Amino acid sequence: MKHIAMLAGAILFSSSVGAQAQEDVGKNEYVVACAVCHGDSGKGNGPFSRLMNISVPSLTTLSAQNEGNFPFLEVFMTVDGRTQVEGHGAPMPVWGERFSAAAADDFGPYGSELVVRGRILSLVTYLESIQE
Repeated sequence: MKHIAMLAGAILFSSSVGAQAQEDVGKNEYVVACAVCHGDSGKGNGPFSRLMNISVPSLTTLSAQNEGNFPFLEVFMTVDGRTQVEGHGAPMPVWGERFSAAAADDFGPYGSELVVRGRILSLVTYLESIQE
């Protein structure tokens, strides 16, 4: 049954309706995982930002900082964080590990990796949509 649900999800995300659904899922991921530091608007002004000893960056200017091109893979890898030497330079949580731990019981090691990548993909797609 889980395989059918994952296949249905893959088909949904490949359609134009799926693109909107993916952005909505990504926005929900953002609100839960990122907004506390980066703020509801993504400008780095979340409620925890004033408690940090480092500056929390705006996530709305990533394209502008990269000659108008959204650095999709770099953002994806930064959010995942599992392949970097230090997770995001250390102050940001490694979301790949957190998402993986949450999915492991339900989907096993291989299925949970699909869930992790899907959650990160949705989040990064949302971040791309809020670029100024």
